[in-house]
Amino acid sequence: MSDKDIEAKQDASQAELLSTEKLHELLRKLDMDGPEMTKLEREAEAERSAVHEFWSTQPVPQTADTVSREGEVHAPLAPEQIRTEPYALPSETMEWCVVDVCDAQQMRELYVLLTENYVEDSDAMFRFNYSAEFLNWALMPPGFEPQWHVGVRDSAGQLIAFISGIPMDIMVRDTTMRMADINYLCLHKSLRGKRMAPLLIKEVTRRIHLTGVFQAVYTVGKLLPKPVATCRYFHRSLNPRKLMETGFSQQLSAPELAKVVATMRLPTTPSVPGLRAMRKGDVGQVRKLLNRFLKRRFEIVPVFRTDAEVAHWLMPRTDVVWTYVVEDAGRPGRITDFFSFYSLPSAVLKSESRKGAKKAAPVYRSVNAAYLFYYGTRDDYDISLTPNEREMCGGAKREKALVRARTDELIRKRLLELMADALVLARNAGFDVFNCLDMMDNSMFIRELKFGPGDGYLRYYLFNYMARAIESPKVGFVML
Repeated sequence: MSDKDIEAKQDASQAELLSTEKLHELLRKLDMDGPEMTKLEREAEAERSAVHEFWSTQPVPQTADTVSREGEVHAPLAPEQIRTEPYALPSETMEWCVVDVCDAQQMRELYVLLTENYVEDSDAMFRFNYSAEFLNWALMPPGFEPQWHVGVRDSAGQLIAFISGIPMDIMVRDTTMRMADINYLCLHKSLRGKRMAPLLIKEVTRRIHLTGVFQAVYTVGKLLPKPVATCRYFHRSLNPRKLMETGFSQQLSAPELAKVVATMRLPTTPSVPGLRAMRKGDVGQVRKLLNRFLKRRFEIVPVFRTDAEVAHWLMPRTDVVWTYVVEDAGRPGRITDFFSFYSLPSAVLKSESRKGAKKAAPVYRSVNAAYLFYYGTRDDYDISLTPNEREMCGGAKREKALVRARTDELIRKRLLELMADALVLARNAGFDVFNCLDMMDNSMFIRELKFGPGDGYLRYYLFNYMARAIESPKVGFVML
């Protein structure tokens, strides 16, 4: 190679580097490279001096506690130790109720309460918009307990507060327990600041105890005593223009937006051979694949004991959940992989992009967000080391680490193929953004598939169970 050829190659490499750096700068402006990891540090500092009047009385590890022994905080209560009457509400005009999610009218009331009062982002620009179909899916798994769907009504009969639990078998490291998955704590805005949330938690806990369940799992964005795991949100843009125009992402100039649109462009069709929508006959194989994948790779996972559970959570439902399997071409009917995602749109409350704009941007009512749900692939590769590799390892411990690293690399390559197709299918289904947490094996593909870190975190908590901290890649339980 001549000196001129070498110089030309160096120039090309430098140009590619500059192009990459410019792209990362554009992605940062699009909220694809979010704030530095200082938010957690600020919250941890504030937590050290925080006073938690309610949580300090509950069977959870406190902020300063070091967990050295895993296990329940207190033993199961005897029936005579469990309160039989509901807790007193702060006003005689309020009354407890069970929200019958099988009743269309009551489901509509719950939908309205959540739509108008549930989680907003920190800038009050977006709010989760749960559909009635989604709530049916989330609140009515096989064996659900109607009494765990706890509401409060005012004197006019209006539903003004809600909290729910569903039963699940959860494995924390090597211990499997029946737990309550607590979710959808929601108060009408007029009740905020009146200490109703602790009352709802105490009441649903009482009802759960009456059924013989004494542990629970829940997630919260904010820092409380004391999370067992903290995961960060990542976002992959599927419709950059709409995300910018709704204020989900920052404003870009026309050339910058064009560059991002080109960078985020996806193929028109999936590429993995044998990929198809999940069918009823796949349920048994998917359950075995999922349970094995979760148990072998992660430290907090659900245990799906019946095909009915997997059918409920993973069989495709229109506008709720999408699940795709890969059928082995060489062995028809054999499922080798699967992945799933669900729909959780955010209502657009206001849009920064329209403020002072010379030309009115399209008005959107929602951002259609897909969230990665469960997936599974093989992890039982037959990896053999050569005599030379064994000699270089110098012992069984390093040999095992090398086999594990090679297995992880094979899993990474497969997940890249599967999740690339998940993005294509989500885009084709009309989603604007694809979200996930840095849990499970997601870190294997989020960077290469152009996910970027958001500024939101989700913290996992255990009630009446002490567990050592779990790193986010070892979390295998997806909370809706």
